[in-house]
Amino acid sequence: MRAGRVRPLRASNMKKDVRILLVGEPRVGKTSLIMSLVSEEFPEEVPPRAEEITIPADVTPERVPTHIVDYSEAEQSDEQLHQEISQANVICIVYAVNNKHSIDKVTSRWIPLINERTDKDSRFSPCSCSAKNLKNISELFYYAQKAVLHPTGPLYCPEEKEMKPACIKALTRIFKISDQDNDGTLNDAELNFFQRICFNTPLAPQALEDVKNVVRKHLSDGVADSGLTLRGFLFLHTLFIQRGRHETTWTVLRRFGYDDDLDLTPEYLFPLIMLVWGFFCRVSECHVTSLMCLQDRDCALSPDELKDLFKVFPYIPWGPDVNNTVCTNERGWITYQGFLSQWTLTTYLDVQRCLEYLGYLGYSILTEQESQASAITVTRDKKIDLQKKQTQRNVFRCNVIGVKGCGKSGVLQALLGRNLMRQKKIRDDHKSFYAINTVYVYGQEKYLLLHDISESEFLTEEEIICDVVCLVYDVTNPKSFEYCARIFKQHFMDSRIPCLIVAAKSDLHEVKQEHSISPTDFCRKHKMPPPQAFTCNTADAPSKDIFVKLTTMAMYPEDHYRGSLSRDMGSTDRIENLRKIWFFLKTAFHARLRCMCTCNRCTFCICQNFLNSDLLQSVKNKIFTAVLNRLKARVAEWGAMLLADDEGSITHQVHAVRSVEDSIFMESSHGELFLDDRHVTQADLKSSTFWLRASFGATVFAVLGFAMYKALLKQR
Repeated sequence: MRAGRVRPLRASNMKKDVRILLVGEPRVGKTSLIMSLVSEEFPEEVPPRAEEITIPADVTPERVPTHIVDYSEAEQSDEQLHQEISQANVICIVYAVNNKHSIDKVTSRWIPLINERTDKDSRFSPCSCSAKNLKNISELFYYAQKAVLHPTGPLYCPEEKEMKPACIKALTRIFKISDQDNDGTLNDAELNFFQRICFNTPLAPQALEDVKNVVRKHLSDGVADSGLTLRGFLFLHTLFIQRGRHETTWTVLRRFGYDDDLDLTPEYLFPLIMLVWGFFCRVSECHVTSLMCLQDRDCALSPDELKDLFKVFPYIPWGPDVNNTVCTNERGWITYQGFLSQWTLTTYLDVQRCLEYLGYLGYSILTEQESQASAITVTRDKKIDLQKKQTQRNVFRCNVIGVKGCGKSGVLQALLGRNLMRQKKIRDDHKSFYAINTVYVYGQEKYLLLHDISESEFLTEEEIICDVVCLVYDVTNPKSFEYCARIFKQHFMDSRIPCLIVAAKSDLHEVKQEHSISPTDFCRKHKMPPPQAFTCNTADAPSKDIFVKLTTMAMYPEDHYRGSLSRDMGSTDRIENLRKIWFFLKTAFHARLRCMCTCNRCTFCICQNFLNSDLLQSVKNKIFTAVLNRLKARVAEWGAMLLADDEGSITHQVHAVRSVEDSIFMESSHGELFLDDRHVTQADLKSSTFWLRASFGATVFAVLGFAMYKALLKQR
């Protein structure tokens, strides 16, 4: 008897099990084949139809469960037959070599029926076997299983005797990913790495030479400089397929994320990553850096190098606007910092797109990770950062808002270090609404992402979400500031998002703004920093002072929150109110100085770090608590005294008030000799001894303060 195999229905992913259906005319040996496979002997008595048999995964060579289904025309209807055909992965048409009727039915009935119910491109392969002699029984079902798991159709065209274009494209991508030094050949180290990640075993040196010799024998350009070229790589896989070892090619394809249709699977491109609203993602810079180093030799990517990097993509992911989104050199090539910034921007805006890009580049293969999700770090919720007053994030988003023509594009390009002269060379169709670059705040490197918000009457929810807002107005346009004021009142006046007003084009003549109050008074009224003068019409790169200011406000929003002094003033918690006053004074001090220094060595930076230290905060809280407790006790004592002697003179009341002041500010400097008489009398005030003690105390405190300052400065 003979059996023919039908090419399986195409699947989007590798099958987790295989279903084999045996059909044919009655009494041709279908049931005998199944029972001989199970019992390993020819059955003397054969039932009309065998029950469905499942072969466990650990028994089959491919480690996949296999289901074998028998068909009986006497026991099953045509509808059941059609249903079994549609569910099967492989269909074996069984006929008897000594039964001409069964042979004729193969072409007249079974092949047309199967083609009608399955793919029109089904392929048939003959296989002779014998249930009585146990000839090729195991091979029949092994090849049937192999036809499902490692189909030949997507890889090879037997008529033309060459690989199909989709297979060549997939293998070319695999070759480029494996070529880690980007020299166009796979050297011994790269071939061993490829062999290990695909087959979990390296090749011996002699085996490597044998492979190269086979390629040299058939192709003159298959090996170059002791390395395997792309043509040689494709030839090897063609040879595997022609010799019936297409499972080797399929093992390589599936290791690099391909399915049975030679498409990258969604599981490979978009691995599962847990994201929650309010959390942020960032990409690992060390792994992204390695991608650039493979293509670059001079710390900048030329257009040709960028194109070569993206050859493994089905499309070009970055458009011409990327050169106006990140830093470039004088020739317009993306720099090392610009390359990192673009990946950071992609991760921030769309983490799934970043995972897709890393998948195309073979990140999980090169780093030997389970998936490219290992390159993504999820930071904690922004609310937790606000509570702890420190952040794990290194990317901060700033929405730039203003009327059209006010200078928003100039602000974005200034972040990239471009003055007005360089900005005029930018084509309109290459302009970008984003700009991202690094900014140093207190010695820490952070990414500032600027987003140009188009002018509109009302902002959408997506346009409001950010870490800090930059309201830009044109000093030469009298109607420019009115839009900023209106947007601020509509969306940000009652929010906790810090805002900064920027007076653009400050090198030109300033005109009076057509608003009820001036920008300076507006900022003072709403407890905001004063307007920051800005211009990009400079000979060198524009100043980055406002970008440091914006990043600082985004990192420490509580210190720059305009409502920190006014909200919750009805609370009875005096300590909380004192903390609010402390933060307000610290913010006002910072705004008064207008210090943009990031050296971390000057007086302001030292004082700022000292004010933010945990030691000073704890001492401050203890002093406030002690003062309030003492005030509460003295005021209660004073009230009781007034009630007890309501006819007392005004002198006694003044005397009581002075006792409160004396107990708070002078008790610590008096010794035990003054515990019995702590009140300051008129005679004490006239005495030169009192003023001598006061002057001496002030001098001591001044010397101690100066010594502390010198010690901190020396430490820095």
